[in-house]
Amino acid sequence: MSKHAFVFPGQGAQFSGMGKQLYDSSDAAKALFEQANDTLGFRISDIMFAGTDEELRQTKVTQPAVFLHAYVAFNMQATEQPAMVAGHSLGEFTALVANGCLSFEDGLRLVKARAFAMQHACEAEPGTMAAILGLEDSKVEEICAGIDEVVVAANYNCPGQLVISGSTKGIEIACEQMKAAGAKRALPLPVGGAFHSPLMRHAEAELVAAIEAAQFNEPSCPVYQNVVAKAVANPDEIKANLIAQLTGPVKWTQCVQAMIADGATQFTECGPGKVLQGLVQKINKEVAVSGLS
Repeated sequence: MSKHAFVFPGQGAQFSGMGKQLYDSSDAAKALFEQANDTLGFRISDIMFAGTDEELRQTKVTQPAVFLHAYVAFNMQATEQPAMVAGHSLGEFTALVANGCLSFEDGLRLVKARAFAMQHACEAEPGTMAAILGLEDSKVEEICAGIDEVVVAANYNCPGQLVISGSTKGIEIACEQMKAAGAKRALPLPVGGAFHSPLMRHAEAELVAAIEAAQFNEPSCPVYQNVVAKAVANPDEIKANLIAQLTGPVKWTQCVQAMIADGATQFTECGPGKVLQGLVQKINKEVAVSGLS
């Protein structure tokens, strides 16, 4: 039986003007944006609709903005309930609101807490990330393991596209070694820190406190979580995996493969941009992809 999967993007999908069409098109959408403004304590909608790229890149803005746009797009336009959900990094929180595991308000509060916790971790232990194109995953992992610095495979985006994360020095060394090993590109990314690496451990206590304060319900459908790349429906397991995701990898390739193995034939990306649609097609050309924005 064919199943419809809904997927939600992460940080990096933001752009000036995001969500404005949704806000203008419906009173229900407008109410969600205004609720978010109240919950966050500042008018994030103003920054989303008319802010500069620089303003949108602020950690306290980026993560809630992508979460908000993605959830409103899903909530206003999805004509059917998902059979399964997944999100890329930050997008996992949107997925958990979409399947009823979290309320919209709790999801927003958690995303806000996560953004600040990650910012604090970046300040405590600076680091960076780099995209590696055209190398086997196993080769990337092997090179990372051989470097005497913190360097790990962080995002398995699609075959031949892997993002590594770690100390600035470690990433510099790794990029040279990846190129020497035949990578088409080893491209440092303009990010604020070493996300999904052990350097994010300073964010754990803050995120744990926020997760413990939130109400997690039985979801209406399973979420395929980044760190385990399989269907999860138990709220306690979901919470543990959200915490592990801070320092663990985003196994996006493996998540999509697992969803397809479990019957997904159609993927709909909700939110800004089309990054996940492109990745899903690179992982499997046979499935149908679409977007709601």
